[in-house]
Formats: sequence, C-alpha cells, structure tokens
Amino acid sequence: MALCYKKLWKLLIDKDMTRASLREATGIAPATISKMSRGESVGANVLERICASMQCDIGDIVSYVPEPPTSPKGHKRGRENAS
Repeated sequence: MALCYKKLWKLLIDKDMTRASLREATGIAPATISKMSRGESVGANVLERICASMQCDIGDIVSYVPEPPTSPKGHKRGRENAS
C-alpha cells in the first residue's frame, strides 16, 4: 500500500462525520470511498474536494507509505551476480 488515508478517517471521527456524510459533502462516489478504504490511489480532484470540504491541507488526509522493495524471482537482494 503506497497511500494511507488513516489521517482522513481520524479527521472524520474528530469532526463527528461519517463516510456517507463525507460523500454527501464532496459529491464523490461510493466506489471512490471504497478505493480509499483499500489504500488505492484516487484522482487529485477528489483529494482537492475533500480538502475544500474539510478545510484542511492534503497532508492532513493522506500520507505516503513506501512499499518495501521486492527482488526479482531467483535473485537475492544485496548480492551481485558473479560473472
């Protein structure tokens, strides 16, 4: 998961709002809320609408969590192939 919306869910609790009331306030689709619940990317326009509605900065609703690097199948990380 690269994007984390935990800050948004906490902000909703702090403002005594539900996800449904967020949808009503912003006009975003239920499928978009579902995508965010799964940590998937959404369009910048969605994040803009949420920020405008919640009167907050983008950093107040989303954070970037880098995924751990993966190694190609059959290769060990940190070791170079001897040729």
